[in-house]
Amino acid sequence: MKTISYNLRKNRALGELEGLAELHDIDVLCLQEADSVALPAGLGHLRLVHATEKNRLGLAMYVREDRFHVRSAHAFQLKKSLHDRVLQPAHERLLGARLHDRQTGRDLVAASFHAAPLTALNSLRRHQISTALAELRKLGPGLPAMMVGDFNYPVFQSKLDRHVAGEGFALSLSDTRTYTRYKMFRGHYDFATSSGFLIDSVRTLDQGTSDHMPILVQAAFEEQFMPNPVESAAALTLTSS
Repeated sequence: MKTISYNLRKNRALGELEGLAELHDIDVLCLQEADSVALPAGLGHLRLVHATEKNRLGLAMYVREDRFHVRSAHAFQLKKSLHDRVLQPAHERLLGARLHDRQTGRDLVAASFHAAPLTALNSLRRHQISTALAELRKLGPGLPAMMVGDFNYPVFQSKLDRHVAGEGFALSLSDTRTYTRYKMFRGHYDFATSSGFLIDSVRTLDQGTSDHMPILVQAAFEEQFMPNPVESAAALTLTSS
């Protein structure tokens, strides 16, 4: 499964999305700082699942429509930083969807996440991450789950790694840094957290008009989550009916 996560920098990189989706033949596209009003219903082979509506800087998700059936999708509010309370850029910082994968016959949970900005403490971001992962477990108990996005966590990532592991998830950074606009803030901001997936690679793609670079996550189900032929046939029959 190929997933791209991209912070659009106040929707500036919107025009790049269809080209990215086609070039990398992706299955899931997770966005941050997207303008939900301006988002198209489709991007080539991808269709819009859901987008936040209360945010000035919103989240959105697209999936390959011939592969995934969307069982449910929800946006969630997380603990607010002082920045959020004063400027109100984002009420909802998590968007999750439970998907049925016709290709494997399994359900999974995918999510787009945008943590509080650097003006907040890392402890607040860790609280947001824990809450987000808990919401994903409720959305699909026991299912493989992947949450990608802008974590705004460029330093002390070893502590974040241990924190995420304590939640039963793995943290995956891309091969090179994902933010380069300001020299003193350069580093890895955009991550993948996963449970029930084997992460083959996380690659930083070329920079476009955003101050973030998109990341491409290639993953597969862990062996214990792979379907048997009987279950796959039953799931496919159920979905088609």
